[in-house]
Amino acid sequence: MQQHRTISGKILYTSRKPGREGQERGREWFTFTHHTDGKKSLRARCEIDEPAPTVHRDIVYSLDENDRPMDCFVRLTVGDRFMGAGLFIIGADTVECESYGPSIGRISQRMPIGGDFDGFGTHPIAGDAYITRKIDRSLGVHKRKFRCFLPSPDHRGATPPLIAETSLDLGYVGQETVTVPAGTFDCYHYQFTDDAGDMISVDGKAHPPYDVWVTADDDAIFVQGGVGGYMQTWYELVELTR
Repeated sequence: MQQHRTISGKILYTSRKPGREGQERGREWFTFTHHTDGKKSLRARCEIDEPAPTVHRDIVYSLDENDRPMDCFVRLTVGDRFMGAGLFIIGADTVECESYGPSIGRISQRMPIGGDFDGFGTHPIAGDAYITRKIDRSLGVHKRKFRCFLPSPDHRGATPPLIAETSLDLGYVGQETVTVPAGTFDCYHYQFTDDAGDMISVDGKAHPPYDVWVTADDDAIFVQGGVGGYMQTWYELVELTR
């Protein structure tokens, strides 16, 4: 008899750009495994069709019983060509990476953590939702700086896996009931912003505000969300099993 608990779902990516409203532009399949020792793993496969070049990402990401990142494996294909793969290990004082790819060869990295941090930005939408558990909603509507390590500073994560660091702002907006194809959910509404301009895309664009609605429970499952500005994209939970 299995002792772990499994949550699986699918997120649909659509466009809100003029002339493409509602058109499918990608999709994400995710599975969370919750173990009886409090540790959990996220497995996600993401496909981005538009804009070109296409992105195909595989992620296996694990956290300990205190939601502190333990390790993350990333494999990335861009324009249907292999871009790189990397294993990140988050220790007590350092983040380490073993990565390889056609443009970077084989690279070993080691970066000191240097203080408190909030998480590891994996790029799948399901991971964006789960990290919101780190904000203290008892403070009411507010926002604070969120320090994260991540495998790519690009907005789509479309660069070879290497250690990067960013500090975004995460705000708690309030509580709402939301209906999507997967059902109706009581949600917490959050907003990510890049007030300091720390996350600049490979073509020099700042990251626009990013709103997410997450189930109002400890599972913190992504329900819906969207990014404005130059991205004009929308995400919805279309399938959920738990």
